[in-house]
Amino acid sequence: MPQEEKQPKETNPFFGRKYIRAVGRRKSAVAVAQLYARGKGDFVINKKPLNEYFPNFVMSNNAKSPLEQVDKKFDVNVRVSGGGPMGQAGAVRLAVARALVAFDEELKPALRKAGFVTVDARVKERKKPGLKRARRAPQWSKR
Repeated sequence: MPQEEKQPKETNPFFGRKYIRAVGRRKSAVAVAQLYARGKGDFVINKKPLNEYFPNFVMSNNAKSPLEQVDKKFDVNVRVSGGGPMGQAGAVRLAVARALVAFDEELKPALRKAGFVTVDARVKERKKPGLKRARRAPQWSKR
């Protein structure tokens, strides 16, 4: 039985597809990022430009920070839903960072050092029975 020669693996991560997709979650927000190979640097969230969707500088800077870390030009299209504005910005940041890692595995150490690859799993703690909030107990009176 003749052995088949293995074809060399294509080094281009976009080989056979138009974009790389990645998912990011933060609190109850979910973001799906699409990273396009050739781009001018357009960043679109829910069919709106980044600065229009996140008018606050902190949130827009939080969302685009992984791209600034690696200094590469990509077109990014993101669909985000659920949660509040800060949770959505965190979900977008994680989704873009994961897409960049899928594009080039060598970017991972730099993104990890900046804290973009780590999932922030903090969510609001649930209210417990007999308490007013998650940990706040009713006021106690001796008499």
